[in-house]
Amino acid sequence: MFFSSSTEELDSYFPIRPECQADVPKIRFKARVGKTLSPRRWHAAFSEDGHLDIAGVLRRIQRGGIHPTVKGVVWEFLLGCFDPNSTFEERNEVRQLRRKQYAEWKAECQKLVPDIGSGKIITTPIISDDGQPIQDPSNSCSTPSDNGALSRNGTLDKKVTQWKLSLHQIGLDVVRTDRALEFYENEANQAKLWDVLAVYVWMDNDIGYVQGMNDICSPMVILLEHEADAFWCFERAMRRLRENFRSNASSMGVQSQLGTLAQIIKAIDPKLHQHLEELDGGEYLFAIRMLMVLFRREFSFVDALYLWEVMWAMEYNPNIYSLYEESSDPNSSSTRKNDEAKVNSKLLKKYGKFERANVKTGWTDQRGALAVFLAASVLETKNKRLLKEAQGLDDVVQILGEITGNLDAKKALNGALKIHKNLAKHALGLAL
Repeated sequence: MFFSSSTEELDSYFPIRPECQADVPKIRFKARVGKTLSPRRWHAAFSEDGHLDIAGVLRRIQRGGIHPTVKGVVWEFLLGCFDPNSTFEERNEVRQLRRKQYAEWKAECQKLVPDIGSGKIITTPIISDDGQPIQDPSNSCSTPSDNGALSRNGTLDKKVTQWKLSLHQIGLDVVRTDRALEFYENEANQAKLWDVLAVYVWMDNDIGYVQGMNDICSPMVILLEHEADAFWCFERAMRRLRENFRSNASSMGVQSQLGTLAQIIKAIDPKLHQHLEELDGGEYLFAIRMLMVLFRREFSFVDALYLWEVMWAMEYNPNIYSLYEESSDPNSSSTRKNDEAKVNSKLLKKYGKFERANVKTGWTDQRGALAVFLAASVLETKNKRLLKEAQGLDDVVQILGEITGNLDAKKALNGALKIHKNLAKHALGLAL
């Protein structure tokens, strides 16, 4: 059976290790007949040659999420890997080209570090900060190769050095990622996650690796069997999120969204905003984790996946594929065009609910992403306790920490949409 009134069936798709059963948050999401996008509904949404009725798919996802058996392939469309207006044949051609590209990048990485693609992961440094190789005493054969990466003075190229310095940190995070899932008891699956992250960081060396990317990538690795497909799904997700991971000595990329969150709370709940400012929390740094990893820690694994897909469906823009394909640069993250406010009603149906509202009101800044309104919705659920009990930032962190596993994703999303609608309705003039 594809649908059940209990969550037992969902547990079978993402089994939890027996010793971790008592520690994982309760699953609240339930696949429901007539609401959740089922495999049958998904396959019926394609025309004979492969064109996808994206408007119908979005409506179903926004009502009830996606059944686990088709999550991965649906995510590829939501994240802009494929064009709904393409045919089966055209998408297969794109998929094969992408797999070839991934294989080439991975081969480049393997020449530099043979452990890539070996089924193992690195958890100890392989070079020093100045680029000198460090021999792993447990493996005399694992000395990293320079393979032409040395510059004329004998030091490693800066890009290669930074990449190699990140590999053991990626490995340390991989072994801590979703440890409660049986999937990662298999070392080969851990290695798959490590390989995807290592290749991504090699390809997008501008930002490099930042903790939290592993939490975003893990579901893709679990849902998509082919490693290259998981990589491209992750790469598209990072188009939306990568600026949140950018940081330097004086600032973090996520601060722009935190600033937007502060403006939203100030507009909808000035009393709470003032209270947080008095506690030196006006920069809203306590919400960093929510925005960096899209609430992965606040929900069970299953509920987080449901939250993501509904958010992506609500934010869906029918131009996303073409906009991404126009540039191979991962910096290309815009999903809106300046003239979209003029789109006709037929095309508007192909937008997600949240993005459609943005098109109508003319909001175009990605700092006003749905995740920011979701964070505002979460804060509002704790409004009374924050005002009454929070005497310092530690109290704020503790109160918000207690929501882990106790949030209802659907209610939180509805709250976010309500806040978004009210702000637009009353034209509060936020600099989103």
